[in-house]
Amino acid sequence: MKVDVILGLQWGDEGKGKVVDVISPGYDIIARFQGGPNAGHTIEFDGGRHILHLLPSGIFHKNTTNIIGNGVVVDPLIIMKEIAGLLPFGISAEQNLIISKRAHLILPSHRLLDACFEAIKGNLKIGSTLKGISPVYTDKAARSGLRAGDIFSERFFQKYGQLKQAHLLTAQSTGHDYRHILIDGLPFGEYEEKWMDAVQQMKKLRFEETEVFINEALRSGKTVLAEGAQGSLLDLEFGSYPFVTSSNTVCGGVCTGLGVSPHSIGTVYGIFKAYCTRVGSGPFPTEQSNELGDELRKSGNEYGSTTGRARRCGWLDLPALNYAVMINGVDELIMTKADVLSNFAEIQICTSYAQDGKEMNYLPFDLGEKSVVPSYKKYSGWNSDLGSITALSELPAATAAYIDVIENYVQKKISMVSTGPGREHIIKTIV
Repeated sequence: MKVDVILGLQWGDEGKGKVVDVISPGYDIIARFQGGPNAGHTIEFDGGRHILHLLPSGIFHKNTTNIIGNGVVVDPLIIMKEIAGLLPFGISAEQNLIISKRAHLILPSHRLLDACFEAIKGNLKIGSTLKGISPVYTDKAARSGLRAGDIFSERFFQKYGQLKQAHLLTAQSTGHDYRHILIDGLPFGEYEEKWMDAVQQMKKLRFEETEVFINEALRSGKTVLAEGAQGSLLDLEFGSYPFVTSSNTVCGGVCTGLGVSPHSIGTVYGIFKAYCTRVGSGPFPTEQSNELGDELRKSGNEYGSTTGRARRCGWLDLPALNYAVMINGVDELIMTKADVLSNFAEIQICTSYAQDGKEMNYLPFDLGEKSVVPSYKKYSGWNSDLGSITALSELPAATAAYIDVIENYVQKKISMVSTGPGREHIIKTIV
């Protein structure tokens, strides 16, 4: 068997959680391979709305094993709160969750550092979620981090103390008064105490060398779906650097984040919104800083599930989408939030950029420093409610034409279209 992959093709928030939840019953194992609690996967069913930050989106299916891979960074306090939050809904995450012993831990002092680094950047702020993601990946690369398996070590508190002290010295060197920084509304000492309590609770969870577990599962015929967080345009290598996340969000991250061979990669599903959004700072060629952008935000309820921040909104960017499809080797596309465009009489799509007099259909290296001028084509809107549509043949002609434009540009088929927030709002276009 091979590992199928599902990941975002834009700047995150593409609706990955919902799609994973919908297709999870077809897989034995759902595995997160990168990122941490900076992710926010929203899933709606049975009248309820659930936001997952660390738990894989298959957690709602009791027969599905959910894995947090070695490429993920874990905050013990956040994951234990997330697990506890599911109990009132009759979901015991402990029953079908496995955490890699090699996954790195986010310490309270990582979050302190994150706030200090962001504060001193001024107008050059990245737009960090302040979850400690960049500092923990920095420690991972510097070979000084703590890993999940270390919580069982007799030297855990010694290692923790040494790393914490190094972080406090670094925070002091920024010149920012870190002593008054609150973490989730709590002074550092109080947050640290709750974090330590969570570490003790976390010991009750199942920890394994998940790379061995997954490869043995593949050999035994089990089906595996790798779930990405954030989006391809936030990838550390290929995103709009330096306005990116600190991990590899593209398909290549599956191999290093789960410990599987490139030969083990199966079908790659790429998810994109019918328009574009971005949270935080960074280049956004098709952004609409006007009434159109406001209407997209309102219609799509575009507010970050992790931060609550309003998302920047704009038209669909085909050069960026095409670039992400290329980098990931996408086999099938999944379009979400088609329903959000229902109220627009006219829809625009970016088909190319111009930079320094040169036309291009890909993301340039210096997008973060040099702006590009997008070129648009206009299409008719569908002015129709898509929520009750269950078959491709029922889609308005304008929606079908919109799909055709995208497929012809990127030379990939759209296999599913999401027409609403619920599990039932999915049209399969390829049978």
